[in-house]
Amino acid sequence: MSAVSPRLRGESVSLPGPRRVGLFAAQYGVVIATLLLFLVLSITSDAFLTTNNLRNLLEQNAPIGIAAVATTPLLIARGIDLSIGGLYGLAGIFAAMVANSSDPLVGILVGVFAGLVLGTANGLVCTIFKVNALIATLASGIIMGGVALVVTHGFAISVTDPGFRDLGMDKFLGIGIAAWLFIGLAVVGQLLLSKATFGRRVFSSGGNPEAARLAGIRVNRVLVLTFALSGFGAALAGIIVTSRVAQASPELGGDSVLFAALTAVLVGGTSIQGGEGAIWRSVVGIFLLAFINNGFNLLGVDPLYTSIVQGTVILLAMVIDAQGRRLVSG
Repeated sequence: MSAVSPRLRGESVSLPGPRRVGLFAAQYGVVIATLLLFLVLSITSDAFLTTNNLRNLLEQNAPIGIAAVATTPLLIARGIDLSIGGLYGLAGIFAAMVANSSDPLVGILVGVFAGLVLGTANGLVCTIFKVNALIATLASGIIMGGVALVVTHGFAISVTDPGFRDLGMDKFLGIGIAAWLFIGLAVVGQLLLSKATFGRRVFSSGGNPEAARLAGIRVNRVLVLTFALSGFGAALAGIIVTSRVAQASPELGGDSVLFAALTAVLVGGTSIQGGEGAIWRSVVGIFLLAFINNGFNLLGVDPLYTSIVQGTVILLAMVIDAQGRRLVSG
């Protein structure tokens, strides 16, 4: 017997009218909101629906999109990673240091590998030592930020080799490499979660860990793997941004990166309680937030209001998620 309910697997279920409405709102509310915002901005701003603006939106949000996509399986598996911001900055520093002493490609690979190792370490702390993920990753994020300050002595590290900027600046078919990486990771991630055994194990582990264990799923192994993926995404995102400016700084990353990535995942409809979510939802969440920021800029709205709007969007997403669960569960 499956450890996950049909609703958690995304299968259709027979529900009374009010519960169907609640389920629909929980599943597709963010999609409707994003499409409506896209329509409003297309009408109110001549500059919004242009090739340059849409391409810039995709390229500028690709790093945060990568981090959000990579941490989505972790939240579905009932984990959370608050070290994203610290790892984002530290991986860029490792990449820059190695690029200066060796080769840009080696530097990038070392930075990504560091993300995998540190992400795995987070998972092992949470599973072997049974430390709450919030506490463990909050502490590790602080440690990573401290390490970044120590190894750089608080100064930025510049990379003069032009090859280092290829990842962040080169284009293919007129679109940045980073954007293609975002698209590719989103497609592969969605397929893994929706079609592969890995995805079924992630949903089972997050939906009902005890039932998953009884079904023979190694829940701790699944959790460690999703932590590693989260670390990989955070590191790759940080390296891309470092590559764009050819400079690493201990100030890169931090709370703003963590907030942006987790906001996109939660607004997209992935539940913080585990067992529900999808990569495509996180992608929609990224674009909803991107449209808000872009719309403020194009319409000349005071950017001071951005945080208020984003906070309201998060709160509404949580309310919709909670009410959708209540209506469906009865």
